[in-house]
Amino acid sequence: METAAPSSPVPTETARPSSPIRLLDVREIYAEPAALDSARGRDVLARFPAAQVVEVPSHWQIPELHGNQGNVDRWVRVKTETLVLGVKKSLSARANSRSSNWIAPSTANGCAMACAYCYVPRRKGFANPITVFTNIEQITGYLRRHVARQGVKTEPDQCDPESWVYDIGENSDCSVDALVSDNVADLVATFRELPTAKASFATKYVNRELLDLDPRGRTRVRFSLMPDADSRVIDVRTSRIADRIAAVDDFVEAGYEVHLNLSPVVLREGWEADWAQLLRQLDDELGPAAKAQAAAEVIMLTHNRDLHEVNLGWHPKAEDLLWRPDLQQPKRSQNGQWNVRYRNDVKRAGVERLLELIAHHAPWLRVRYAF
Repeated sequence: METAAPSSPVPTETARPSSPIRLLDVREIYAEPAALDSARGRDVLARFPAAQVVEVPSHWQIPELHGNQGNVDRWVRVKTETLVLGVKKSLSARANSRSSNWIAPSTANGCAMACAYCYVPRRKGFANPITVFTNIEQITGYLRRHVARQGVKTEPDQCDPESWVYDIGENSDCSVDALVSDNVADLVATFRELPTAKASFATKYVNRELLDLDPRGRTRVRFSLMPDADSRVIDVRTSRIADRIAAVDDFVEAGYEVHLNLSPVVLREGWEADWAQLLRQLDDELGPAAKAQAAAEVIMLTHNRDLHEVNLGWHPKAEDLLWRPDLQQPKRSQNGQWNVRYRNDVKRAGVERLLELIAHHAPWLRVRYAF
């Protein structure tokens, strides 16, 4: 693959969207026939009436998207202009022990944002626009049955002291998914009625329409945060860090449990001072109610060689932060892929230092786990 020179400018699309219209301008929808025939599929089509619809046999079999190396030059444009409608055929909840007890069946895959470190593109080749799974009734029905089988949680764990926690956004950002369909609203409504379980999702986008969903404490939103200097380079097309922080109190007031993902932690010159500043900002701006229920996950950067090569084709400046062979080592992920992460000694020192900063600048912030 030809790569852009390191001095190439960051694409103009890296500016943060001021509205959903800037984030999404859907012109083409690839859809499985069964998805087109579903109520949820028709709802999505109604939201984008001007879009051209292209029927495909499977949401995994779209040559124009998957494995198309030429899409590197259109990385952000594909995310802006393309949607995929599919049917989630295999429903299962995968056991987890970090962000949640269980990973729920996906109601979406891919994203309209373009964070340079995101792992999801590795699964779909060179483009990963939002895929909406339209069989939402089957998915929510499965979740109700799965929660019922677990019974009451008898022992607290780091996920939650009382409730089984289900991550509903492993392969997408639910705040953005909610711009495209009512799947997220249906999930929030489902968990609202499940006294032994909570939904949970991480997000980098402030969608204030979610404030009207009445979660009644049964959905946990984890706002991902990092120093603004890092976010401006690697959090492409996301809400600004200041906007995410400003939203925390409002989401708590609306009935959400709000946690913070300090993620990814990127080690570079000046990182400690910038993280200290971010933690002081949290201490200054969050209200007592938000602080009383807050908890955090600390996640050090994990990167991927294939994604590194893709990024060199559209956003090489990001790789100045993300690709550090002098500090990194290979790591096999839970799904069997080879990634790179900071060397054990470097990572250990980084985690310990960030925990010290949290204890000093935001002592109210309980850390659920750090890795």
